[in-house]
Amino acid sequence: MNYKLKKLITNWRVILLAVFLLVSLIAIHPTLSKGVAIRSVITNSSASIAGIPQPKPSIMPVAREKIISINSEEIKTLDDYYSQTSALSPNRTVQIKTTKGIYRLNTGEDFKTADDLGLRVYAAPRTNIRKGLDLQGGTRVLLQPETKLSQYDIGTLIDSMKERLNVYGLSDIVIQDAKDLLNEQYIVVEIAGATEEEIKDLLAKQGKFEARIGNKTVFRGGQDIVYVGRSAQEARVENCNPSGGQWACRFSFSITLSGEAAQRQADATKELAVVYDAVSGRSDYLSEKLELYLDDKKVDELNIGADLKGQAATQISISGPGAGVNQQDATANTVQNMKRLQTILITGSLPVKLSIVKTDSISPVLGEGFVSNAILMSLLAIFAVAVVIGIRYWKLLIAIPILITMLSEVIILLGVAALIGWNIDMAAIAGILVAIGTGVDDQIVITDETLKGETAGIYNWKEKVKRAFLIIMLAYLTVVVAMIPLIFAGAGLLKGFAITTIIGVTIGVFVTRPAYSSFVEIMLK
Repeated sequence: MNYKLKKLITNWRVILLAVFLLVSLIAIHPTLSKGVAIRSVITNSSASIAGIPQPKPSIMPVAREKIISINSEEIKTLDDYYSQTSALSPNRTVQIKTTKGIYRLNTGEDFKTADDLGLRVYAAPRTNIRKGLDLQGGTRVLLQPETKLSQYDIGTLIDSMKERLNVYGLSDIVIQDAKDLLNEQYIVVEIAGATEEEIKDLLAKQGKFEARIGNKTVFRGGQDIVYVGRSAQEARVENCNPSGGQWACRFSFSITLSGEAAQRQADATKELAVVYDAVSGRSDYLSEKLELYLDDKKVDELNIGADLKGQAATQISISGPGAGVNQQDATANTVQNMKRLQTILITGSLPVKLSIVKTDSISPVLGEGFVSNAILMSLLAIFAVAVVIGIRYWKLLIAIPILITMLSEVIILLGVAALIGWNIDMAAIAGILVAIGTGVDDQIVITDETLKGETAGIYNWKEKVKRAFLIIMLAYLTVVVAMIPLIFAGAGLLKGFAITTIIGVTIGVFVTRPAYSSFVEIMLK
């Protein structure tokens, strides 16, 4: 027996399996640490001004910056974080200690909720396995360009969308192009921790902004804008009052124009008349107003001060409205409108209009339920397989290695997903279960063909193994060929299932099945 064990652990196929398992565990990096990780930092917010960096999309989940304490109070859970931040008051200095440093933030005059700090947080990951929207909550939007685009234009469009979402303060973004079996073009956007309305506002519309005086366009969002004020000192929501059965508020923020845009504004105003206020007798405004258009719809108009006539002013103030059923809703709507306009002014319009084909929004609570159910069903499936194998062979020396091989495939598959940054969602979990199922089938084929090959008149051990792997390779190729169309079907929404299945069965055929066949040969020959 000792001789057989020594021969087993020195077998190159078993060593290869052990190396894959070790590398996979290192990639997954399981940890027991708890806490709150920073998902994203809103540009020009208190957190951004204090120097807290925006997490890079490529960073491993367990390496994300975590919040350790706020004002020396330890932060272990999300409840701890929101409890501490909700107790903060305006115009106060806050000390936040993270795994990468200590930062001092100012809450500002308009501070009301934890979101006003500019941090989006979530429970710190315990592994490097990235969860899809089904498991962590968020929004998935399937968009279709209104016109056919070249591959270069698709790349430009995706870059513009990423920039717009990053400026808005959203990270954990997956944006990719996709095609269906009819060769229709789509853009799939997946964003963790974002609401459906946020995504619709940012991506469903082209976001073309123009400022006009009379019939002349004086500046546009994007290149004409040098700087957009987004800090608490430069952007405000004020003048909230009841109006017509609901509440209305106004926002205002400063922008800096390019020299060319400022000159266009000067040329458009130099011939305008000055309007005098009959009551005060002062010359306050020019005869035309600065009209703001968003997607060719006028959203606001501003008076132009008389002192700006013919002046190439680069500093101007932009304002706009918001409304709601109560003051809180009105303030939230005004902030939303302001943030969207600021984002469009910074990034400019998208190269093409997009139409929403489908949206899916999943809450984090529902995602946790999916995770629990997926783990439970996986354990039940493994238990059922163990029972069937036990009844089939009545030998622990066969049943236990099959179960170990099955678990090894899951670990290696998750390790590969962690290394390449593949999101594990419900479709991917279904792919994992398919890979496990084919793995068990293949191991039963190896066992039956090698131990019972005599019934077919085959007595040479190598011929038995060769016969088993011929069956396995044919089954493997059949699965791969069946999965390839699913990569493109449904605008790529089934890609997770197809790719995970292909990777899983490939790992099995070239790593775990050979190791199992060596076990059978050494221990049972």
